Amino acid sequence: MAFYSATRHYLMHSTPDLFASAPATREPIADGAWLLRGFVLDRADQLLDTIQRVAAQAPFRHQVTPGGHTMSAAMSSCGTWGWVTDRHGYRYSARDPLTDQPWPAMPELLQQLAVSAAAAGGYEGFEPDACLINRYETGAKMGLHQDKDEDDMDAPIVSVSLGAPIRFLFGGLARTDKAAGWKLEHGDVVVWGGASRLFFHGVAPLGKRAEHPMTGAVRYNLTFRKVRL
Repeated sequence: MAFYSATRHYLMHSTPDLFASAPATREPIADGAWLLRGFVLDRADQLLDTIQRVAAQAPFRHQVTPGGHTMSAAMSSCGTWGWVTDRHGYRYSARDPLTDQPWPAMPELLQQLAVSAAAAGGYEGFEPDACLINRYETGAKMGLHQDKDEDDMDAPIVSVSLGAPIRFLFGGLARTDKAAGWKLEHGDVVVWGGASRLFFHGVAPLGKRAEHPMTGAVRYNLTFRKVRL
């Protein structure tokens, strides 16, 4: 908790927006969806440190889908809500099923990242209450899916990439719609909402040669959502 207190003090006594100097260049990937190249590069080391501190309280785990499939990406969460899956289904929970304790509070650094990135994508006033943290190692992937377990479909999704590069897939409203691909690198952020809020998306398997000096052959993904109205 000392870390979060120190972070809160730093945020309160520094620039109002730690990501204000981030690149403004946006690459459109669909109607209402943007790729912000290098948006969090200047804070990447702090973000990686924050991930490890969250994981010390809510350890990464490979969750099991309702069909009995073990997910290849390891997961953790912070914020009011955490995303879980097991034989009973996909859902959000206010408590970590491993510890039966509330999820770690969302650090202010992450909260500010999500708000700033959403605004850069044209979505002002984003108030995330959940951050799903995925850890990808060689061969790990995420199949095409929709983020549809949230009550608030007006709020965007903010997805942050740190570490090894991976290929991001973004399709349409139907699973059968052809998905286009973008290489996501360390520090990139994808923001989508509006007309593309329910588009299918995922990532291809992390390549055997994919690595980054700060994480080795590991990629971290932070996905911010507004779960409850």
